Amino acid sequence: MLRTSTVVLPVSPLGPENPLPPLRTLPDPRGGLKTAAADAEMAAQLAYGHAESLLPYTFQDGYGREREERELKTAVLENELLRAEFLLEYGGRLRSLVHLPTGRELLHKPPHLQLANLGLRNAWFAGGVEWNLGTFGHTALACAPVHAVRVAGPDGVPVLRMYEWERMRRLVYQLDVHLPPGSPVLLVHVRIYNPSAVDAPVYWWSNAAVPQTPGSRVLAPARQAYHFSYDGMLRRVPVPRWREADQSYPARNEQAADFFYELPHGERRWIAALDADGGGLAQVSTDLLRGRKHFRWGTGAAGRNWQDWLSGPDRPYLEIQAGLTRTQLEHVRLPARSALSWTEAYGLLQADPTRSHGPWPEALGHVSRAVDRLISRDRLQAAHEQAVELAAAVPVEVLHVGSGWGALERRALAKRRSRALNLPGTPFPDWTIGRDQQSWLALVRKGSIPTPAPALPPSSYTVGPEWRALLERSVEESGGTWFTLLHLGVNLYHDGDHDGARAAWERSLVCAENAWALRNLAVLAPSRAADLYERAHALSPRLRPLTIETLVALLAAGRPDAALVLIDKLGPKDRWHGRIRLLECRAALDAGDVGRAGRVLETGLVVDDLREGEDTLDELWWDYHERLNPTGRARVRAENPLPCRYDYSVKQY
Repeated sequence: MLRTSTVVLPVSPLGPENPLPPLRTLPDPRGGLKTAAADAEMAAQLAYGHAESLLPYTFQDGYGREREERELKTAVLENELLRAEFLLEYGGRLRSLVHLPTGRELLHKPPHLQLANLGLRNAWFAGGVEWNLGTFGHTALACAPVHAVRVAGPDGVPVLRMYEWERMRRLVYQLDVHLPPGSPVLLVHVRIYNPSAVDAPVYWWSNAAVPQTPGSRVLAPARQAYHFSYDGMLRRVPVPRWREADQSYPARNEQAADFFYELPHGERRWIAALDADGGGLAQVSTDLLRGRKHFRWGTGAAGRNWQDWLSGPDRPYLEIQAGLTRTQLEHVRLPARSALSWTEAYGLLQADPTRSHGPWPEALGHVSRAVDRLISRDRLQAAHEQAVELAAAVPVEVLHVGSGWGALERRALAKRRSRALNLPGTPFPDWTIGRDQQSWLALVRKGSIPTPAPALPPSSYTVGPEWRALLERSVEESGGTWFTLLHLGVNLYHDGDHDGARAAWERSLVCAENAWALRNLAVLAPSRAADLYERAHALSPRLRPLTIETLVALLAAGRPDAALVLIDKLGPKDRWHGRIRLLECRAALDAGDVGRAGRVLETGLVVDDLREGEDTLDELWWDYHERLNPTGRARVRAENPLPCRYDYSVKQY
């Protein structure tokens, strides 16, 4: 059975998207990584595919920690054994998978949806199974709607198809989800299609969050794993015992960790998280989905704080993950006009508790046989072949509408007589085009973009060869408006032409003084950034993301007094925002006003968009106390331990 429904949850609203284009280069976690442990294939995939920019996406950083009741749209698949619930407004996340005979929830399902800064676009939330496409990290589509349709399967059983246009890599992805009568597993067929005439780097990881109990054990058919740590070393480590601890038991280890399992050639691709009674979620796939990973937050204070924030107190979880590569720092190459596809299965695995928690070789053999009983290799392969045949089937009913970006891209391609996105199985019809795409549709149809008042920030961006060509033609034919030149500059910057971008933004300013070109020029000119940001902020003083960037630039320029003056002029909503208070504390310390810094720290500083791995709170606390009592760092730290409420610095081995 397939139906649409709703679920009411306390949700932290996304708030307004950040209208400032993300021009700064995406961090590359491979930078400086020592990769002697990598073989030739892994080394090549580590060196390939880094995305320089998040564009055309913008940051989703307008949320807070306040939550409000909201009705969320869902799609529900159900048979006699399982019920699966998908969040259609949040990337198609599989929020719940219930084993009906026992009533057991197989996934980590927080009682609320709390956003935090762990995604590529900032906003992300914990729980369920997420589908990560794009580049290193949680997908840009984590908090975005997807298209959902009903497809008629050859056996008459309905298939839920969710799909979208992924704008960073310019790919179409679809998930065909099937729950046949009597099936003990949810079948998920994933297909990624590259409609372009050039090859595309592909990153995919399916991340399943599951409850972490005191006896939870993670198993995968491996004797070795790859491990990254903060010393910049890629290591190949033994499984499960390493550094005098059994790493397969997450609740027994204080430190956070990622383990990427090396599954031997010929082994089935599976991973499972089993409790002390031998039961829990198993994920198994066809062979193309090669990688398996175990992630844990650890039992230290920082890991507990992150989990409490995301899920509420006393709800620890771990993740079992599956990807196209052996580690999450790799990409694979998808040739032009071709597709990758595989099938995954999720279900309750029940193993003998003594044997599944016994010595590793025996435990793996026992659990592997249990996986085969859950779904055999032959049955999974047959389901995959059936899904491949169904992948192009025309939908019979629209269940939910995603974004209009796929339809817009189809129109842009059609401008040069390309039918690459005319895909009957994953249609992107004109009627899905919405407000954010209207200006760009005018560029496609009429050759020009409507020009808004310079005080209004841009609502969206496009990049790519079609869009750059259309913008250049518009500027050539009309001379360009401040708005067209602003967007042409963004496209030039995205293509690596920083001189061309600078010239376009300077011409934009000649057409009309605007905060947006000034801000972009500030990113290009670090030596002049503070002055340019001040000019931009004067034009748009109530845009919080611009205020934050201006404060950061003033501090980088060694002008903390100017930063404090700006803060004192802010309205209440911005004045007491956590990130701005953090910057106020930093500015006060840099200006020598230790009392002001102390008032911020000691009244409780909550930063809604604190980034995973960000050490700012720790640094502020120690810096403040060292200035209060300059008797030596070690002594000061011993006498003024970091309060638990400020401990979010998750340390790995």
